[in-house]
Amino acid sequence: MAVNALEPTREQAWQLVTENVANPALRRHMLAVETAMRAYARRLGADEERWGIVGLLHDFDWEIHPTAEEHPELGCRMLEELGYPADMVRAIRGHASYLHVPRDTSMAKALFACDELCGFLTAVAYVRPSKSIKDVGVESVKKKLKDKRFAANVNRDEIHEAAQEFGVALDDHIAFLIEALGANAADLGL
Repeated sequence: MAVNALEPTREQAWQLVTENVANPALRRHMLAVETAMRAYARRLGADEERWGIVGLLHDFDWEIHPTAEEHPELGCRMLEELGYPADMVRAIRGHASYLHVPRDTSMAKALFACDELCGFLTAVAYVRPSKSIKDVGVESVKKKLKDKRFAANVNRDEIHEAAQEFGVALDDHIAFLIEALGANAADLGL
């Protein structure tokens, strides 16, 4: 499935996801990051389709390459072979701090800022009685961030670092993502 290097489509990206990701929770995470990326693209006047595709694809290879030695590098090589544009692939590489790929575009910084926080917000929503992102507040998220036992696999340092790198106050970033995910809550299972 080669893509037009200038215009990859969301349908092509979704096909890659469905071919490589069986886990419904991982798919929902990728859809959440897509939603967040599209929201930030609209806010910043960037290309919503391209940013959304980057969010959707950032973990498409996690199940086939589940180690730091493989993910997302081997997935990025797959994207390059398929003809995905270099800036999109570089942004996906940049979401993995351990690859030490500079996040030198707004798209790359946004992906880094949205990835861990979307996962954390989903976890916070799931422990609410309603299980709805719409019932999550900034203060409850910040309280849960301080509890290292809650969603222990989420890297809190990365959440703080990413917001700072992206140039957004953490409270504003949390509120923005809650609103963005809330607007698409039904499709995201939130």
